[in-house]
Amino acid sequence: MNRRRTPRSASAEDLLSTLQHLTARARQEVELHQARVELAQALQRKMLPATLPAFPGLQTAARYAPARDGLDIGGDWYDGFVLPDGSLGLAIGDVQGHDVEAAAFMGQIRIAMRAIASSAADPGEVMARTNDLILSMDSTLFATCSFLRLDPRTRELWSARAGHVASVWATTDGHSGITADAGGLPLGIESSQRYAVTRRDLDVAGAFVLLTDGVIEGPSLSIDDGLDRIRRLVSAHAGADAEELADRVLHAAVFTGHEDDAAVLVLRHGETSSWPL
Repeated sequence: MNRRRTPRSASAEDLLSTLQHLTARARQEVELHQARVELAQALQRKMLPATLPAFPGLQTAARYAPARDGLDIGGDWYDGFVLPDGSLGLAIGDVQGHDVEAAAFMGQIRIAMRAIASSAADPGEVMARTNDLILSMDSTLFATCSFLRLDPRTRELWSARAGHVASVWATTDGHSGITADAGGLPLGIESSQRYAVTRRDLDVAGAFVLLTDGVIEGPSLSIDDGLDRIRRLVSAHAGADAEELADRVLHAAVFTGHEDDAAVLVLRHGETSSWPL
């Protein structure tokens, strides 16, 4: 007796068609998301400074790394520039959110802060005016940030913080610590904010390191433990040059689980005799 193959039912054909459609749609969504990630990476590279200023007796270096899975990109930034009076302006920050929108917003903040710092010497005023400008853009994003102003003649470092993580410092004579500056709300939350300013004298050779939370916090490490780990690392290499120290600090981000992007900005200062008068 001849047996005939049972024809596929209409429901089976419909299921195969549906699976093919869903597979094609998923592939398109993955490709679209990858395109957005690549665009955010390109924006990030273009908007971060290619070089940082330096003075006799003073080195600066910075590093940036995307998240380990390559998806959380676009939020962190750093900057360094010479102000009209010859002082050095330094900034580091982290935009809430990621992808293209965050990368573009990061660029707006960086440009705005540079422009405002050129006419406002006080870091607290720079932060307040940047905050109000961001709010006038009517964006739904906000950012944490630290801004510093260093006078190479007096060796005075003035800083203000807007919801950002603390910084780490160490000197070659064996002292180190984590900053405890009074901070304000992140930028873009509420208007008419005031930001306290902290003054420091860089009269002993050492390093001052600014970072974003991707360096110190993650599934494998709490923020307090992460900060202390970086403090010990910077203390152990306080005499290293800025480039080497920046590499070491960024490499330490692997201990967090590295789910967020990460940025590091190092200010390496020598003995006071090597500074310009």
